[in-house]
Formats: sequence, C-alpha cells, structure tokens
Amino acid sequence: MEPVYRSIIGLARTIFFAQGLKFDVRGAERIPAVGGAVIAINHTGYMDFTYAGLPARTPKRYIRFMAKKEVFDSGVSGPIMRALRHIPVDRSAGADSYKAALEYLSRGELVGVYPEATISRSFEIKEFKSGAARMSMESGVPIIPMVIWGAQRVWTKGHPKHLGRSNTPIRIAVGDPIAPPEVGDRDVSEVAAELTTRLRATMQRMLEELQQGYPHEPGAYWVPARLGGGAPTLEEANAMDAADAAAKAERAAADRNSAAGQADR
Repeated sequence: MEPVYRSIIGLARTIFFAQGLKFDVRGAERIPAVGGAVIAINHTGYMDFTYAGLPARTPKRYIRFMAKKEVFDSGVSGPIMRALRHIPVDRSAGADSYKAALEYLSRGELVGVYPEATISRSFEIKEFKSGAARMSMESGVPIIPMVIWGAQRVWTKGHPKHLGRSNTPIRIAVGDPIAPPEVGDRDVSEVAAELTTRLRATMQRMLEELQQGYPHEPGAYWVPARLGGGAPTLEEANAMDAADAAAKAERAAADRNSAAGQADR
C-alpha cells in the first residue's frame, strides 16, 4: 500500500477528467504484475510522466521515475517527488542516480527512464542514451518500451501550456518486454549499444503505429514535419538543442569566472 502515491494518482485522474483528456491505452497487460523492469518512455512534453504511470495501474503497480534534480529542488514539486520515491538525476554526478535506479530494480521496482534524455522538439524519436540498456543488462530485468502521443499538445518546450479543458486525445502504447541479452565474451558497451539500437527501432515503430489515424492538424506546431506539421525536423531540433547546450555551458563558465573573480578580491 502506498497511500501518498495512490492519493496523487487519484488527484491526477480528477485533473485529467476536468481537462477532458481522452486516453487510449494499449498493451497495459504487458506491464509485469511482479518483478523489476526498466520502463523506457519517449519524451515529447512536460506532462509525459503523469500519463506514463497510467498503464502500470492495470497490474496495480507504481513507476519510480528518473527526473532531473531541479524538479526535486523545487519547493512545490520536490516534496511530492521525494514522497513518491522518484529518483533525482544530477547530470554532473550521474553515477549516484544510476546506482539508485539499480537498487530499485533489484528490489523489484519499475523504473521509468527517458532514453532521449530531453524533450524532443521535433516530436520524433531522438537518439538514445545507453542508460536504459545498461540498467537492464546489469540488473537482469527486461526493458518495457512505452510510447505516448498527444502529450505535447498539453505542455511542451517552447510553447504555451494548455492545462485547461482541451479534450486532447492522448494515446499510450506498451510494447513487449525486451529481455537483456547475454554478454558472454563480448564487450559490454557493444552489447549495450546493440540493445539501445533495438529499443529505439522498436519505439520508432510503435510511435508510427500510434500516429496512424490520429487527428493531426496540418501546420500545427505539435505535428511533426514528416506528417505535414509545423514542428522542426529532427535535424533542425538537434541543432536547436546543441545551440541551447552551448549557451548554457557559456553561462556556466561565465558564472564560474565571476565567482572566481570575487573570491580573489
């Protein structure tokens, strides 16, 4: 029994109802009733994790999400994230969060991971980091791919929030578990890379299946360029991400230099 998590989910469902969100969940029976698993989720919006927990309620389970440390530092969201036992990720010290995730998996928990690491501005599947594959291999648990479509319409990077009543259709698909491969005498990094490639291809196929028949508005910002929308292409979005990362690094360097200058005075 987890009264806090259960209460939060109840509140979330009430909010979803008030927003008029229309969920189409497919494959929830593929979430195991017991045992650990890495839940790999695509990332198109800030509300993804609230929707990703819905399929896990079919077997009455909860997902511990890996989320950036800044969310835990907030006076509003921080206490909730800690109460729900989610996992903070400090990108400057990632080993700690990785270790925590392995401990959760060893205890039979479901750990939610975003292999893309950041929101995809193109709403296509970005290149994956290998963390999900390595967690699966090291802990001996399967990866369960999950794809969400429509969440970007509610709230995504660079666009206004639509948290009121929008009647937005949101589709969620859970794929077949992918068992960790045997490493044997092979290089671990090579095997992890192959598993990551397989996971990405699986989630790409699942995304395309979810998009079939979905009401895409021509030219809309939330529709991929591939489907006639106004979103940037994957290549354009990657360039935007790279520019943002460079600007962030430049600001961090300037802050360090400023702090060093003040210390010398």
